[in-house]
Amino acid sequence: MPTLIKNNVVAVDDWRVVQDGSEALGQSRVIVPAPYAIDHASTLFADGHEIGIWLEGDAELDGVVPLLDRVSMIAIHFPAFNDGRGLSLAVLLRTRFGYTAELRAIGDVHTDILHYLRRCGFDSYLLPDGRDPAIALTALDSLTDFYQGSVVQPLPAFRRIARGRIAA
Repeated sequence: MPTLIKNNVVAVDDWRVVQDGSEALGQSRVIVPAPYAIDHASTLFADGHEIGIWLEGDAELDGVVPLLDRVSMIAIHFPAFNDGRGLSLAVLLRTRFGYTAELRAIGDVHTDILHYLRRCGFDSYLLPDGRDPAIALTALDSLTDFYQGSVVQPLPAFRRIARGRIAA
């Protein structure tokens, strides 16, 4: 069974991913494919249910942007360990489009990249079956500071540190 890590703790996953968006009608806390959400937005979001959408790593955000204020969660699917396109989508959603709700990584989520996922704006991670959540939590805290800026800390180190002191 997949394990959810949210806000740096193992959490209960009360969202359900549906492959066919029509299963979502009348339900709350379901994650539907983005194309379905775009095509059926008027009925899907009309009931006031919490709806999430999932994007593939190669998704275009043009159709999703008008829905961002109604979407409770966006899940970005990573089809393979070496496919980093979802990281770019996360950065765009957080920085360019100002998305502030939950951003979840799903699919082939490896513990090796959890710190990158967090720096790009993800705040929850659905680990596949067989992944040890204790190792994943350790991986999230393995690196504590970075030279480069990110979604989490936009200022690079040289802007944050002044003569050995942390700048205010």
